[in-house]
Amino acid sequence: MNVIQGGRVQACRTVSFDRVSNSVLLIEQRLLPHEFKVVGTQDYRETAAAITTMVVRGAGAIGATAAYGLAQGALAFRGTSLAKFTKHVEKVYQTLKDARPTAVDPVNAMNDVRAVMRLGTSVGEQQVLALAAAEEFANSDVEHCRAIGQHGARLIRNGMKVLTHCNAGWLAFVDIGSATAPLYAAQAQGKKFHVFCDETRPRSQGATLTAWELAQQKISHQIIADNAAGHLMQRGEIDLVIVGSDRVLGRTGEVTNKIGTYTKAVLALRHNIPFYVAIPLSTIDWDLKRGLDIPIEEREESEVLGAWGVTAARKREYIRVANPSSGARNPGFDVTPPELITGIITPAGILKPGELWKRRKDLGHGA
Repeated sequence: MNVIQGGRVQACRTVSFDRVSNSVLLIEQRLLPHEFKVVGTQDYRETAAAITTMVVRGAGAIGATAAYGLAQGALAFRGTSLAKFTKHVEKVYQTLKDARPTAVDPVNAMNDVRAVMRLGTSVGEQQVLALAAAEEFANSDVEHCRAIGQHGARLIRNGMKVLTHCNAGWLAFVDIGSATAPLYAAQAQGKKFHVFCDETRPRSQGATLTAWELAQQKISHQIIADNAAGHLMQRGEIDLVIVGSDRVLGRTGEVTNKIGTYTKAVLALRHNIPFYVAIPLSTIDWDLKRGLDIPIEEREESEVLGAWGVTAARKREYIRVANPSSGARNPGFDVTPPELITGIITPAGILKPGELWKRRKDLGHGA
């Protein structure tokens, strides 16, 4: 996507790789929307930390980051022993896998990279193949999002008011995004519409990231408090809901996404508003059999008890908001059952949740 900085437009991907320095290049999303900065992680541990601390976030983006991180760790190995190299790669894999347990994209991405690596017969060959496979995952992520946009754009009509939750835009992927892909495609087709961005507490990704993206793209939008969505739905001011996902169960159609997604799905059903989930193929988990088995990340209570912002002096600061002696619960995700979902927008088309397993071969699952 294009980023406007200092009055100049520059093309940028959320995640990329610098072979010369063996570093993963990431947009520092914690600084947005106040500052745009690209940072480089110097080794796979820093790359894992960037995922954990949400320097980079979003299903496809952390998937690509993990793929590049695995290649980064592989390229850092010195020696010719394939056995020692394999042991080292396994350590890198586990470190990156543990960075964000709820999302499945990093695991799927790294499994793809390791499958290609095994075709090499030496350390050197496997290192070259690792980076090539990581690049392929990143490029495929972009193409998947582009296809999502083409399929999803037909859902958007002139004059519509669309609700989003959290950030599933190009910042959450390598480019284009999942939930935003139909918006960008519809805009390119000349359609006029308005987007309501849920603020998405406690980290406010809707207010800071999605709104920033839409402003860059000059799409009409407003930020709303999370709890305002029901009021707007009741008054007929929302026509469509599109969200992303961090894990969709291929067997059941259950959707894991940022906390609050389930609430919006319940409200949408109550008010007969279509509720769609947009995902690339890497977000599908073909193994888990029920949503209760999805590991839900519990994040630091400080996220709920306060907020980060930028002062008048342009200094980033954390401010405690809650009662000083109170603690907090902070689950990062929830699970939306398939009966609340109108459709899942995939690169292969728009499917009902129950169709995923029936169409698994078309969706990249060989079993």
